[in-house]
Amino acid sequence: MSDRVLLASFDHEDDLLAATEAVRQKGWRILDAFTPYAVHGLDHAMGLKPSRLTWVCFICGMTGALGMLWFEHWTASITWPIDVGGKPWNSLPSDVPVAFEAAVLLAGFGSVFALFGVSRLWPGKKPKVVYPRATDDRFVLVIDEADAAFDVPSAERFLQEFNVVETMERTQ
Repeated sequence: MSDRVLLASFDHEDDLLAATEAVRQKGWRILDAFTPYAVHGLDHAMGLKPSRLTWVCFICGMTGALGMLWFEHWTASITWPIDVGGKPWNSLPSDVPVAFEAAVLLAGFGSVFALFGVSRLWPGKKPKVVYPRATDDRFVLVIDEADAAFDVPSAERFLQEFNVVETMERTQ
């Protein structure tokens, strides 16, 4: 298996989107796309699945809310019940604001840590620059050359249809 990739850079996002759709329809494997800003529809053009980060956020938030509700009920009703003016010990409406805050806190921390874990962004990690102008003013499509039938000159000719500015081969 080859670890070589073909980098195709474009000046406009429309060219990148059209090239991404065409490359995917041709059956070539797209590894990544680098853009200076978020491009609407690029994830669909690349054929990416929806992110599971929303589920991580939901589960962390529910864990925080239910854990805080249990903790407040346990402390106010079981461990240390105090009778204040005849009010009930297990009053749910008074527990909701703090449980909501715990849900927001754990959802935020869980999402950030899950994102760092999936992206492999560890403290002190050195950046790997694929293309120097990729996030400055160019749109770059990274195509895998692992297929034995992949022919670089024919791929470059194919990408000329989409106003490719530059193509280059790199090892990963």
